Amino acid sequence: MGGFLLFTILLYNGLWFDLKRGYLWNGASDQSQWEWYSTVVAKSVLHFQNPFTTDLQNYPYGVNMAANAAMFGLNIPLAPITLTFGATLTWAIVLTAGLAGTAIGWYWVFSRHLVPNRTAAAIGAAFCGFAPPMISHGNAHPNFVVLFVLPFIALKAIQIAHNERPVRNGVVLGLLVAWQILLGEEPLAIFGLTFLVFVIAYLIPHRAELRGMLAPLAKGVGVGAVVALLIAGFPLYWQFFGPQSFHSLLHGPAGNDTAAFTRFATQSIAGWPESAADVSMNRTEENAFFGWPLIVLMVVLTIWLWRDITARAFAITMYVMAFLSLGVEITVAHQDTGVPGLWKWLGQLPLLDSLLESRLAMGCIPVVGGLLAIATHRVWTAAAERSPAVDGNQRVPLRLVWVGAVVAVLLPIAPTELVTHERPLSPPFFADGIWRQYIAPGGSLVPVPLPSTGEAEPLHWQVDAGLGYPMPEGYFVGPTSAEDRRGRYGAVPLPTSDLFAEVERTGQTADVTEADRTQALEDLRKWNADVLVVGPRQNQEALKSTVELLLRKPAEFVGGVWIWDVRALTP
Repeated sequence: MGGFLLFTILLYNGLWFDLKRGYLWNGASDQSQWEWYSTVVAKSVLHFQNPFTTDLQNYPYGVNMAANAAMFGLNIPLAPITLTFGATLTWAIVLTAGLAGTAIGWYWVFSRHLVPNRTAAAIGAAFCGFAPPMISHGNAHPNFVVLFVLPFIALKAIQIAHNERPVRNGVVLGLLVAWQILLGEEPLAIFGLTFLVFVIAYLIPHRAELRGMLAPLAKGVGVGAVVALLIAGFPLYWQFFGPQSFHSLLHGPAGNDTAAFTRFATQSIAGWPESAADVSMNRTEENAFFGWPLIVLMVVLTIWLWRDITARAFAITMYVMAFLSLGVEITVAHQDTGVPGLWKWLGQLPLLDSLLESRLAMGCIPVVGGLLAIATHRVWTAAAERSPAVDGNQRVPLRLVWVGAVVAVLLPIAPTELVTHERPLSPPFFADGIWRQYIAPGGSLVPVPLPSTGEAEPLHWQVDAGLGYPMPEGYFVGPTSAEDRRGRYGAVPLPTSDLFAEVERTGQTADVTEADRTQALEDLRKWNADVLVVGPRQNQEALKSTVELLLRKPAEFVGGVWIWDVRALTP
């Protein structure tokens, strides 16, 4: 367990050794977004405010924090650290605890309930904690890294089914499920689907035992449901029915290409970024990059261990989840086959319609870890029973052969250190509190361009400013409109926001018309804008010139940024 923790710290050493400016580069805007969530939750705890809503982004409409990846299950208990030392330390703690804790959790369950051999359990658990998809999400998505609760949810469900203290274990199950809801609902949904497939595959040859499981399951799961709802019921209500809630988040077709399963992830030892990018959405969504050597080994283990009921159920689950992750239509090396995937029907169900189907491949991780543990235990047992060689010649140790094979298969997909770059310091305008001179109560600060999914630096500035002012638009998930409750990333941009984004994209000053000026004043009033700010950035001069043309007002250089006080224009 200590080895898992030390290895995780080494992976994140660039972050740990620069907690002031370290930034996980492959995560794009997500570190700034998550640090913002962490800081907002901590501030809510400090001031005894409702942590499930805020108007610091998307002003004046606000953001439903319960419908975003705010991870209350860790950000609330870690609030004192965030308030005292800053959100980057909390970010580092959560990511490190996530990878190491997931490996430790599976090691605990494997070593005590699956195989008696600690080496076998350690090999399986190491894969569960550090598989390529885990490292990919470890750049940006702590809700898909902090998975240490899941093995214990499975354990308690199994114990209840075997009539082991169903009420007591039901209470524990409810506590664990509630905690996981407050950590990440999408991983819980994927794991729940994986566990359901495993249970079906396992019970097919044990159908006679099912009847005896129904009563304890009804009792234990019923108790667990009550406990979970008592804790997580209000956050769930707020998520689905509170202000700025939405009913679904549609991503469009996002299944895995079959080729992705055989390739190596960007941050694997054998990784090749161009090859990975060819069949993935981005570097944080390399959900199926297990590498061809492991695929071959899994086929071999499926054949070898088929008579073992648990191993067979693991194997069936692995293939089913891999197939589900292919999405609504099977794609082979970028070629649409026209063959529908199972997700074409399952993906239409409520709640499941918001899942990113390529992530279903993460359901393969714990069952692959289980197969590795069972196979290693089999080899250790066979080696112990093996008789000495004839003629006094010692055979090559069977355990050594197996360890060599496992190393040959897993070393190419072993993770490398996560890439960390130095983040620019916030300008003094924000860090030194100069902004206070320009924002009145009820007013907002408008960064140019406005914050969005690809523009999260203003969130970092707002954190360094002590969350003292609100901003319009932003990087969050919310409804498309008051009438259209479908979810989307970020706000629906106003025309002036679109204009700024186009200038940022092209680097060319906009050809401003009178209609643009009229629209800008209308949008500034909708935002309750007090001041516009262009910070240090690419295409800064084109953005500055565009705002000057829109407002017919020269910029002032204050505290390292260009500003326009527009309070007189937005009474």
